[in-house]
Amino acid sequence: MKREEIGYAPCTLCPQACAVDRIRGQRGICGETSEMRIAWMGLHRGEEPPLTGTNGSGTVFFTGCPLHCAFCQNCQISKRHADGGVVVGIDEFADLLLGLQDMGAANANLVTGTHFIPSIVDSLVLARKMGFTLPVVWNSSGFESVGALQLIDPHVDTYLIDVKTFDKTVAATFCGSASYAEAIGPVMRYLLDKHPVTMVDGEGVLHGLLVRHLVFPGTLAATEAVLRWFASHAKDRAWLSLMVQFVPPEGNVGLPAITEGEYDSLIGLLDELGIEDGFVQELADNIPWIPDFTRDNPFPEGFADPLNQFLDLKRAQLERFNR
Repeated sequence: MKREEIGYAPCTLCPQACAVDRIRGQRGICGETSEMRIAWMGLHRGEEPPLTGTNGSGTVFFTGCPLHCAFCQNCQISKRHADGGVVVGIDEFADLLLGLQDMGAANANLVTGTHFIPSIVDSLVLARKMGFTLPVVWNSSGFESVGALQLIDPHVDTYLIDVKTFDKTVAATFCGSASYAEAIGPVMRYLLDKHPVTMVDGEGVLHGLLVRHLVFPGTLAATEAVLRWFASHAKDRAWLSLMVQFVPPEGNVGLPAITEGEYDSLIGLLDELGIEDGFVQELADNIPWIPDFTRDNPFPEGFADPLNQFLDLKRAQLERFNR
């Protein structure tokens, strides 16, 4: 499919390729129409240091998601037909991006925006014309079509991309779709070819590709496969962020977290493979908490600051809805 044909009708923005007409109000597996909805915006201090900066990353959490992972910490807003969320047009989102800039955000960190790429692109183009200068972080599960990535790529400075697994069984259990295991390959080949250099500039800003991998309980062999793939294909072109902060899936609270011995074995494997650039989450950081997006600030105190401009828009929409 040609790049200019990628859009909402028929929708092929993610590998699910629902081909529904979202412009006419149909909902794909992502649970969303073509109306862009945002669950929260503000400064967020939970990303890796080069993305957080001094004041925090200017983070935008979109509603809906092409995947429905059993472990998703943002399940409140990512599930199909998620409640809440503020409907924003192209002009409104451009204004909100400028609001993040006025807050002193290190960047505009766009979280799970795959299913809204055409609208996001239009907003970024307009915001740039209005004086928006922040670098853009594309914070994604990696479950998107290459055609959709081609649309957003000219507007992205840094990719924060999950490589969850290459194992179909693990993908079916933890990622909501076995097809993730095959879909992530073409995405990573495209990104590594398009962005062969990752570096931190003099101002501490990371440019290029930061690959995240979360360790799932009982799947150490699958994690080892991801790390060996990274060492063979990406370690000289991307940074790695290895995460162990797993929140057990709903209905499976008995699943064990990663053990100290497993953690030590992964650290040893990183040394063996010569993977040096990036971050490894400390095992002691494995403290589960779930954001509550019904609150003005869904995160622990001191962890984030909401964009008041966004909260005003949210209240105005609620007032109109309740009339």
